[in-house]
Amino acid sequence: MSGVPSTPRRHAAHENTTPVATPQTTRVGSSHIVQASPHYQTTRRHSLYGTEDRIILDPGSRIWKVGFSGEGKPRDVFLADIESGKSLWTLNRATNPADREEEDKVLEAKLQACLRAVFHNSLLTDPKSRKVILVEHPLLPLHIKEIIARILFNNLQVPSISFASSHLLSLLAAGRVTGLVLDCGHLETTVLPVFSFRPLYPHLRTTPLAGARLSSHIKALLLMFGTYIPPATSLSAAMNIPAASRSVRVPQDVLTDKVIDEIKTRCCFVGDPLDTDSNGAAAAARASSPGMGDTSSELDLPPSDPALSESEFSRVSADLDSNFAASSGFSVVSHSQVPGMDAPHAGESRVQALATMYGRHSTATDIHMRVDPPPAQQTGTGRGTLIIPGWIRERAAEVLFEGGDVDESSVAEVILDCMLKVPVDLRKTLASTILVVGGTPMLPGFIPRLQAELIRAVTRTTSQSAAPPTRSGRPRPATYDRYAALRPLLPYFAVLNNPAPPPPSSTNAAANAGKAPAFTPAMMAWVGGSLAGALKTGGVEVQREKWDEAEAQPDDDAMLVDDSPPRLPASSKNILPDWTRTPLPVGAPPAPRPPSAVPPPTLQAQSVAG
Repeated sequence: MSGVPSTPRRHAAHENTTPVATPQTTRVGSSHIVQASPHYQTTRRHSLYGTEDRIILDPGSRIWKVGFSGEGKPRDVFLADIESGKSLWTLNRATNPADREEEDKVLEAKLQACLRAVFHNSLLTDPKSRKVILVEHPLLPLHIKEIIARILFNNLQVPSISFASSHLLSLLAAGRVTGLVLDCGHLETTVLPVFSFRPLYPHLRTTPLAGARLSSHIKALLLMFGTYIPPATSLSAAMNIPAASRSVRVPQDVLTDKVIDEIKTRCCFVGDPLDTDSNGAAAAARASSPGMGDTSSELDLPPSDPALSESEFSRVSADLDSNFAASSGFSVVSHSQVPGMDAPHAGESRVQALATMYGRHSTATDIHMRVDPPPAQQTGTGRGTLIIPGWIRERAAEVLFEGGDVDESSVAEVILDCMLKVPVDLRKTLASTILVVGGTPMLPGFIPRLQAELIRAVTRTTSQSAAPPTRSGRPRPATYDRYAALRPLLPYFAVLNNPAPPPPSSTNAAANAGKAPAFTPAMMAWVGGSLAGALKTGGVEVQREKWDEAEAQPDDDAMLVDDSPPRLPASSKNILPDWTRTPLPVGAPPAPRPPSAVPPPTLQAQSVAG
């Protein structure tokens, strides 16, 4: 058998009846469509020395996505800080100038390591010949944007950087030009309306309920209701002593950031909203724990110590070493809590009652997860076992859908608040083109639950009994209905990337619900940037020559003292696009007065002297 395959020949019967040029043209055209490059999994041809493909860089506070334009998925997705697994930056910044300068130096060193790894390890390309499209968050701090631009221009010497809004690129990946984009990331959740490819930045709304809050909530719940089985001290003890007798409360050292992330991404999902209303929930809670007040209707589960808040519980592992193995084994069990573990401690009666209510409505099973024991207890054999209750897997994400606070609106309330701010003429269009992107919406059941919460928040009405009392003979004042103006839009609510849309109630909802391409919500912004790079479009582009000119120009404007109006110093940060610092346009000059209204100079001087 020959090692080289022979070229297939046509039959002799077809040689006289078929023209010669026809099969040759068909063969060449089909080879161009079917055959692909052996080094890429796409049908798109890549030149070995071509530089027309742009670098698409999506730098998040925790997860980075990088790749080339024109491709359907990024080449690499990695943690920005691999050693600790924490965010590169947070929502808080040091107030002391010395501490702030030190934080910026540490951040610049980490960003430089990440950007060098992007070009030299992930993409294996020369940064000097590749243009970069930076997928930026609308609320990305300006000093972080300046640090990234300085590294790309001064260190890696890229030709240019194009800044494009992540919400706009996500809508571009969905094939739309108008929509309401919700980005639920790690630090915060933002909602930005886009109309005809124009982001309406003044109507942007945000809330801190996002992935970081979900992680801290899962950790607080596991510290209270989870079960930990430490490894046996010897092989004989593992065979003779039952696991139920070795069960203890979960130590804080076990719940590292990597373990919490693994639980959140592999075990948790979003359950359907409970059918019981607040009164029914309170009644169920009072029935399970007699003697409780009306506060049992709250669905948020605080820590066991009432003096500590949930945010304080989220900081218990801030200084712990998280270099544990990421691999874990799972086994599904029906019941994991041992007898005696549910005995409430001081201040836990209300939380325990709510846990009982959630457990009664939950159908999820408990999970056994193999984890590394704490460093102080690594004297046994093997690894420990963390038992995750099923209701925590299903109801941990309730913290994202429970609002009522002015500063911490729920994910559904922040969408409705944004719709109240947009012009009335755009509400109907935006309500039927909602797009949900980000890493947190990848939880199973998140998007259908979000649409259900939107409908429930709009249809919820305040009872007349909640209105303040009035004097006799006077009518009771009307109660404040927050979302009454949005109630006519109920038939038009539709989420573009809803995997299980409800039956449509209007033609707009039927035309848009679930019609977005099947990209994962976490990749929508990067895919939009890849599409923009392939179309040779993008946001505001900053050339390296312009950056060098701004860097070389001395900043002497601050030392000049004159009567001219203040202006921004000519520095490198002023050439970066920033919608929050755009100078206001100069208004029209004042209208000149008519000559008769202006008094003569002599009379004016006399009047002033008098």
